[in-house]
Amino acid sequence: MISFKQLPLEAKAAVAAGVVFFSMMISQTFLAEQLEFGTQRWLRRLQMALFVNALMLIGSLYIWRCIVTTFYRLSAAYSYCFLPWKIAVLTFLALAHSSFFTLLFLVAEEPYFFSLASYTCLGAYIILIFFLFTLGSVEQVYKLLVSRGAKTSGINKSSKTVMKPVLVVMVTVALTAVGLLNASQPPAVTSVVIPVHKLPLSMDGLKVVLLSDIHLGPTVGKTKLAMVVQMVKALKPDITVIVGDLSDSEVMAIRPAVEPLSELNSPLGTYFVTGNHEYYTSDVNSWFELLKSFNIHPLHNENVKISSPRSSNDWFCLAGVDDIEAQVMRYSGHGMDLKKALVDCSADHAIVLLAHQPLAAKWALQDHPDINLILSGHTHGGQIFPLNAGAYLLNPFFVGLYKVGQSTFVYVSPGTMYYGIPMRLGSRAEITEIILHSP
Repeated sequence: MISFKQLPLEAKAAVAAGVVFFSMMISQTFLAEQLEFGTQRWLRRLQMALFVNALMLIGSLYIWRCIVTTFYRLSAAYSYCFLPWKIAVLTFLALAHSSFFTLLFLVAEEPYFFSLASYTCLGAYIILIFFLFTLGSVEQVYKLLVSRGAKTSGINKSSKTVMKPVLVVMVTVALTAVGLLNASQPPAVTSVVIPVHKLPLSMDGLKVVLLSDIHLGPTVGKTKLAMVVQMVKALKPDITVIVGDLSDSEVMAIRPAVEPLSELNSPLGTYFVTGNHEYYTSDVNSWFELLKSFNIHPLHNENVKISSPRSSNDWFCLAGVDDIEAQVMRYSGHGMDLKKALVDCSADHAIVLLAHQPLAAKWALQDHPDINLILSGHTHGGQIFPLNAGAYLLNPFFVGLYKVGQSTFVYVSPGTMYYGIPMRLGSRAEITEIILHSP
């Protein structure tokens, strides 16, 4: 029988990840009611950081083998640059691994440089490992297809061995630079006209500004939020809605960064529903109280009647549901309850639903196909390549406007900022200006 010491490093990392994951399940199932809320929050975040780092260790070993060990095995011609290269790669990997721990120790009004650097390295890590694995897979397939009789000289082999990691690193650096540049730009303002069945004629042309996935935390602070708020005010919306993932941190840690939200003053109100990351903070009720102090109304499985400025008899129902992650995390008093959210929403009036995740939008339409419009976020449009493909496959609605049935629409925002990694590749941050049209 093989002992733990005899296992390769990759297998040991996988075992460590399994142990941490098992401890997460144990603490979630048996210790949730016994621990104080603050202790639960720290334990959950620490466990998640350790779990992700254990998985990343497998990738880091692969990266090290591909772009460090490869050089070490070459002739002395390359030895003069080996030590600096080894130090650079080690620093890069250390920064990438430290990114998730910044949520525990480095959250403030404005991002720390270390947080920005570590999350940038995390983004580059994802790109690098994707291209290394893809190129390695293509190479293996090529070797199986070509004739075994063909031989290449040692010089050619050495050159190819060097060129593969160099090429991958160069592509990664270039894409990282492009991603950083894209994310540093202000969000694009996208204007969309959406026909809403049963919307009163007096409300035709009503303007709703949709925000989603701002992710205040280690890499998004007060300055960026203030920029977003000024852009929203310039659009002069009738209603502003924030469909979840406003923050990655508890209120106490990031309270000063949220202050620009108090400047939102849409005449028909500003509304908020939770996203999965609000529940990861384990501080949802504090967020509700803070937002209420800014005159932002959380829709906690509830609805409001939005009346026409021209006639109080004309209105539509704006409803909001808790994020589905609340049920997964067994967050007391929270969880998606569509029936409760739609209480008193008349079938004779238009219904607009705020639901953070596209999956929740799909469930809502299965239960209530008479909902006219659902506004969601969550996907980030994948945020960075190569995560775009995964986000597309895992969500029933990905980005943009979808028509479901005869008179129902779903709009999914790609996010107003970004989560953690300050990069955008294959996606663009967006503030959505939605013009409601009475067909």
